[in-house]
Amino acid sequence: MIATADANALRDRLIVALDLPHAVAGLDMAERLGDAVGFYKVGLGMLTGGGFALANELKEKGNRTFIDLKLFDIGATVEAAVRGLAEFGHDFLTVHGDPHVVRAAVRGRGETGLKILAVTVLTSLDRSDLDEGMMIAGEVGALGVERARRAFLAGADGIIASPREAAAIRALPEAAGRLIVTPGVRPAGADLGDQKRVETPGSAIRAGADHIVVGRPIWQADDPRAAAQAIQAEIAATG
Repeated sequence: MIATADANALRDRLIVALDLPHAVAGLDMAERLGDAVGFYKVGLGMLTGGGFALANELKEKGNRTFIDLKLFDIGATVEAAVRGLAEFGHDFLTVHGDPHVVRAAVRGRGETGLKILAVTVLTSLDRSDLDEGMMIAGEVGALGVERARRAFLAGADGIIASPREAAAIRALPEAAGRLIVTPGVRPAGADLGDQKRVETPGSAIRAGADHIVVGRPIWQADDPRAAAQAIQAEIAATG
């Protein structure tokens, strides 16, 4: 039993993002991946295509589930939204890393097991994007680390950050016992798509990530199960 639990914990360090057109396609992909994957992310792009129903069904089938909504609003609204979402038993939920949002989300989840993950700086953004949005000056990585620190102080269970910032975030005293989840992960040679700050699966794990999120390099592959297994092998080899 312990060996099985350890194996599942290792397998679940890979989270597959089901950024597909609708729930039927998402469920079909999960069935193709089989026991090579046990943790799935369902985000905004899938919501109008039945994404929340998909997440609930995946959870009922014994998978771990990550609802990626990146909530941002006034505190009362965030708290109410999270209170409702927490009733479904999902594992992770994202909110923006602004401290008032994080505090509201933590209040909303109450005593449930839902983990609140705070988004630091999106991995599709670089300094020019932040300038265009009138964000504070500074190097992108340093801003991500500081946003992570403030999110931890506000009560976040973990953060979403580029793998390039993972090591610096892991070194923060406030990061002790907290989760680091890294999107922007691509196997060597994979197309970067719309990501700008990326690393390989092994690099992300070595930098201190607890979980990596991978979508298109898996579900766009000719053999998605083999693609997932190759990433799992890289994670296992990293230790």
